[in-house]
Amino acid sequence: MSNEQLDQLRGKLDEINLEILDLINKRAELVKETGQVKEKQGANRSYDPVRERDMLNLITKHNNGPFENSTIVHLFKEIFKAGLELQEDDHSKALLVSRKKKAEDTVIDINGDRFGDGNQHFIFGPCAVETYEQVAEVAAAIKKEGLKLIRGGAFKPRTSPYDFQGLGFEGLEILKRIGEEYGLAVVSEIVNPVHIEEAINYIDVIQIGARNMQNFELLKAAGETNKPVLLKRGMSATISDFINAAEYINSKGNGQIILCERGIRTYEKATRNTLDITAVPILKQETHLPVMVDVTHSTGRRDLLLPAAKAALAIGADGVMAEVHPDPAVALSDAAQQMDIPTFHNFMDELLKRN
Repeated sequence: MSNEQLDQLRGKLDEINLEILDLINKRAELVKETGQVKEKQGANRSYDPVRERDMLNLITKHNNGPFENSTIVHLFKEIFKAGLELQEDDHSKALLVSRKKKAEDTVIDINGDRFGDGNQHFIFGPCAVETYEQVAEVAAAIKKEGLKLIRGGAFKPRTSPYDFQGLGFEGLEILKRIGEEYGLAVVSEIVNPVHIEEAINYIDVIQIGARNMQNFELLKAAGETNKPVLLKRGMSATISDFINAAEYINSKGNGQIILCERGIRTYEKATRNTLDITAVPILKQETHLPVMVDVTHSTGRRDLLLPAAKAALAIGADGVMAEVHPDPAVALSDAAQQMDIPTFHNFMDELLKRN
């Protein structure tokens, strides 16, 4: 074969390559339009294996060689995958909580603490509100550290129906009284959408716990308030699930959302959950929201609270959340993972390198 013939063949290949490129790009535009139509209809934009199989069957039916059907299937699967990624990218650009929608960090002012301002913030308090005296002792310790928020569970969704479920509104009344007396903003979990309207009279921050991350009616109810929301990641939730849960809140008009990584459920039994520490930079890249780490529920071990907190701050978390109890041995919930008050003060000394 002469060099002239070779150049002609290569020229034809270049032309076909450009034709293929043009067709792939045209297909990509159709894929994006399809995704937009599905979204308007409220349909799922995600991977549809039945539709993929139908397309592949049609393609292989018309395959006359020289490639084997298996090769054709492989090539088109890659094209389909790229199209799906385009749909997902298009969807993420549209999310209110997306970094692509808003480049600058969201800053949420809670009692003078500006979450998302680049500084480190802390939320401590007992797992469950038990008595006024118990919460007051913790509040005094928090105040001594110069902190401005206290957490406490009044409604406690528990794995067993026979475990302590919390004091309910009586617990919120205790928290409100403590908050006023010690100048602390109150963070507490609400588990029922019908309680939101009344609960916001007692608390400064609505916490939505891991078990309720996809309680969509609760998310929407929180989104209709003007209170900041601390949203915890579900124990089996993907980061995409987590971000979309935040979007439910924001879509109702409330953009004051703090994301909280609290560990996910894996096969590992050495810790209560597995702290997904890399979720922090991913969430910071994908969203403009502040991101905290709950080191208590992620580890379930007092001996791991400090190193987990150091890791959280080192990787870019906006703050740390942990549980403190005057006497963890007699706590009505999660006794093994709460710090007592001397341990709490030492924790802060070590974390902030004050020794």
